Parts: sequence; C-alpha cells; structure tokens
Amino acid sequence: MQAFLDGLLKVVQTINAYLSDYVLIILLIGIGVFYTVKTRFVQVRCFKQGMKQVFGNAKLNGKKEKSGMSSFQAFTAAVAAQVGTGNIVGASGAILAGGPGAIFWMWVIAFFGMATNYSEAVLAQKTRLLNHDGSVSGGPIYYIKQAFKGKFGTFLAGFFAVSAIIALGFVGSMVQSNSIAGAVNEATGIDPWIVGIVLAVLAALIFIGGVSRLASVTEKIVPIMAIIYLLGGLVIICSRITVLPEAFFMIFKYAFMPQAIIGGGIGAALKMAISQGAKRGLFSNEAGMGSTPHAHAQANVDYAHQQGVSAMIGVFMDTFVVLTMTALIVITTLYAGDGMLSSPEKLQIALDGGINKTNLVKNAIASVFNGSNVGLTIGGIFVAVCLFFFAFSTILSWNLFGKINFTYLFGKKSVIVYTIIAIIFVFLGSIFQNDLVWELTDFFNYLMVLPNVLAMFMLSKIVVNELKTNGNKSVGDTPNQALNEKI
Repeated sequence: MQAFLDGLLKVVQTINAYLSDYVLIILLIGIGVFYTVKTRFVQVRCFKQGMKQVFGNAKLNGKKEKSGMSSFQAFTAAVAAQVGTGNIVGASGAILAGGPGAIFWMWVIAFFGMATNYSEAVLAQKTRLLNHDGSVSGGPIYYIKQAFKGKFGTFLAGFFAVSAIIALGFVGSMVQSNSIAGAVNEATGIDPWIVGIVLAVLAALIFIGGVSRLASVTEKIVPIMAIIYLLGGLVIICSRITVLPEAFFMIFKYAFMPQAIIGGGIGAALKMAISQGAKRGLFSNEAGMGSTPHAHAQANVDYAHQQGVSAMIGVFMDTFVVLTMTALIVITTLYAGDGMLSSPEKLQIALDGGINKTNLVKNAIASVFNGSNVGLTIGGIFVAVCLFFFAFSTILSWNLFGKINFTYLFGKKSVIVYTIIAIIFVFLGSIFQNDLVWELTDFFNYLMVLPNVLAMFMLSKIVVNELKTNGNKSVGDTPNQALNEKI
C-alpha cells in the first residue's frame, strides 16, 4: 500500500509541476492580460470606485440579508478565501527560491489578476439565480453552462464542481487545519489533536449556521486579522526603518538580477524568480481559479459592475497589502543591511541550518531580537495567531464554496452529509501531515482553473457590455435583473 501511495505521489507531483509551470501560468496570465485590454484597464480606471464601494460600505456588524449577503460581506468572504497560509508561507517560499525580486513579479501578476477577478465577479452576478426559498445560487458552474451549451457545458460544470468540492471543501480544509495545528504546537506545545477538536467545533458552529452566519463571522474576522497582521508587521518594519528603502530597491533590482542573491546563472535564476513570483502570486490571490466568484455571486447589489470593482480590490488587498507586508518583514530583517540571507553563500548556510518557508517569518521576527529564544517565541506566537485567523477564515469560505457545488450535484437535502464530511476533514487535517494530501489539493485547485478560464474567454462580451452600461452609474440607478429571476 505504501509503495502505491509513494508512486501516486510522484505521478501527482509530476502532473502538478507541468500544470503550474506551463499550462496554468499561460492560461492565468493570458486571461489577466486579455481582460485588462478588453476592459481598457478597469483596475486603473475604476480603482477609486472600487475602494469607495468596499470601504464606504464597511460594517463589522451588518444587517442580516433576506437572501445572500451584503456587498461588504461578500467581499470579506472572498478575501477570507484569498488571504490564507499562502500570504505567509507562500510568499516566504517565493522569496527563498526566487529572491526578493519574486515579489516584483507577484505585483505584476496581481495587477492583471485584478481585471480577472473583476470579470469573474461580474459573470457570477450576471448568471446567478434566486431560488424560490430565497437562497442564491451562483458561481462558475452557472456561467460555465452559459458559455458552453448542451452536454459539453454540463460536463464542464460537473468537472468544475467535483474539483471544487475536493480542493476547497474537503482536502483543502485539511491543509489549512494542518497549518494551524502545526503553528500552534510549535509556539505553545499544545497537541495537534486538541487544536483539531477546537477547530472542528468552531467550524461546525459556523457551517451549520449557513450563509448568514458565515457572512456575520467573515465581516468581523477579516478586518480584525488584517489589522493584527499589519500592525505587527509595521512594528517589525519600524524597527528596521533605516533599511526599508534598501528593501524596496532589492525587490526591483533582484527582479532582473536574481542570480546575485540566489546563485546560479542569470538565465536559470531569472526563470526561477519569475516562475516563483507568478505561481505564488496567482495562487495567493486566486484570480482566475474560480473560487471567489461563489462569494461575489451572493452579493445583493444594484448592478454587477458594483461587485466587480469590489472584487478587484480583494486582489489588491491580498497581494499589494497583506502579502507585501510579509515580504517587507522578511526582506528588511534577513536580506537588507547585510542580513543572514543577503548572499548566495549565506542563503545556502541558512538552508542547511534548517530555515525554510514555514519558519522564515518566525526567524525574521527573531532576528530583530538578535535570534534569541525570546525572539523565537514571540515570532512563533505571532505567526501562530496570524495563521489561525488566515487559515480558519479560509476554511470557512472554502466550505461555503464547496457546499454550493455539492448542492448543485446532489441537491439541498445532501447539505448535512457534506457538512459532516467537511468537519471530519477539518479534524483529520490537524493530526495528519501527508505530502500526497498537499499535492492532491494543488492538483484539484489546478483542475478548477481549466473550465473556469475557458468559460471566461467565451463570455467576454457580457463583461465588456456591463462595464460600458453600468461603469459610471451610481448605486441604485439600475437593478440587477438576475435578482428578479426564479428557478
């Protein structure tokens, strides 16, 4: 049995490497550039409108909606999915492998990803349906079926639904709970199974409450987790304020000269910096993956463009704010000012000494305290607290996204079955760590991209027409016709 699992792991790893390095990079960058051109840089022209839409409606205790969510609640549910372990571990891995310059390429990817996420949200709004019981049905499965009629569209929608259920609702939750349990255990010594029980109970209380309870929780937890992380990061950066300009300079310099800091030839090093920045960036903000449209479909707005500009601010906050904070924490402490990773030789010594993407931020914080045990403890607790918020909020949103697809395939009576299975996976993730689980999560995430991006290419006219029609309207001018439909 073990031989079979080891063989399966190698097969999945090979497929994932091919998909992430070639197929998905081309598709996701391609769709971002495509919609940037089609919308005439909507992420620039409508950025101010998006910020006003999000923060002008921000409430930590919004009213309960009769169906779906408020625009801000949908925004926080989407950001909860986007801001996860990737913003700490993923960014750290990109910097270790590709150098500080990888962050520059993350910014480039996020810029185009803002147009992608705008388009996903518009399509989700345009194709969403209001059920007779008042609940909202929406997400990629609905616009995939509109893009491809007949049996082929039904197949692609089903293909996406199965991939989303596994990647988000089940196996993906294991990865998130494992990250929480590992960080808490390392920082406090609490056994992972205890953490797992606590996570499972908390998750169950929210899962059972449905969309309204999820909306109520995410509208509070997302702003709180962002404030905690950003304030903590600012304290670290302020302690290294004298090298902050150098840190930004390194991001731009090593985007094109990474070999000077990670070693190797210029060609191989540059490819590593770009590929790490692209991959980590794409799968951090999730633009084009088809996850966040599930949340944006739930938003009760007057017109689809309104939620589209809100969605693109989610990508901005994920990458240009939260992920950049991680980068600056690491670069100002470990790379700038003759830090412990400031040359290929020092980097190799640190790697041999056990530094890796999971403990990089902890070591960065500890370096402010001269690497003392107190510093390591403070760093470990800070990372554990932030990972709890980031990963747990991701579990909540991913569970909703998986449930929407599970309901599509098996009907509303199946929700209780889905919920029980999801809770079991949350607990199991805290006590089991298996490379195959992580690889399978990536694999099914990658599979989600294929039908989602294909449908987006086919439906560009809907997005462009929405932008032309409603791009300059004020809230309340034009009702969203999808809200008036019944199934």
